[in-house]
Amino acid sequence: MTGTIITIAQQKGGSGKTTLAANLAVAYARQGLGVALIDTDPQGSLGRWFMARIEGRAAPDMEFSTASAWGVGYEVGKLARAHDIVLIDTPPKADSDLRPALRAADLVLVPVAASHVDLWATEGVLDLARREDRTSLIVLNRMRAGTRLAQEVAAAAGALEATLAQAVLANRVGYAETLGRGLGVLEAARKGPACAEIDALAAEVLSAARA
Repeated sequence: MTGTIITIAQQKGGSGKTTLAANLAVAYARQGLGVALIDTDPQGSLGRWFMARIEGRAAPDMEFSTASAWGVGYEVGKLARAHDIVLIDTPPKADSDLRPALRAADLVLVPVAASHVDLWATEGVLDLARREDRTSLIVLNRMRAGTRLAQEVAAAAGALEATLAQAVLANRVGYAETLGRGLGVLEAARKGPACAEIDALAAEVLSAARA
């Protein structure tokens, strides 16, 4: 039996793909699952997070690899045979180079930050996922509760041809602070609402991916 493969994709940069990948990886590792990460983004943000994470550790608690757009299928196959969860972080694009990462996925996770520009960029990724016959889950990220913009973006996202996750990530400094130290919010010294957000999202994503 191979592991569950989750590809995180969004055409617009700065949507929070790496934040989702890192925090979901930590959440699943803390559940005792075998976790592997693949970074296909030349910017390498997830790789830098992983290197910060393993500094000073006796042994890493997850596997990390990089792959080109067209080499991701081979790398996923290798890691999925040895791990329960494989998370793929992709570059900000929606073209043919993204297709191998989408094709490999059990679920395509699409973060949408609280802006209409992010929402507009989502349609290209959703279209590619549909062409590959893959299920997509939209995650609202960096939302400011109670604002008109947040309400408008949530309503518009719900109207797209994809499932909208019930779990929502708020605009919290803790996500950036822990990411810079190679951690997830679940590993922060002080627990807060961000932990509840990630726990809820991790459960919802795994359920959708294994449905």
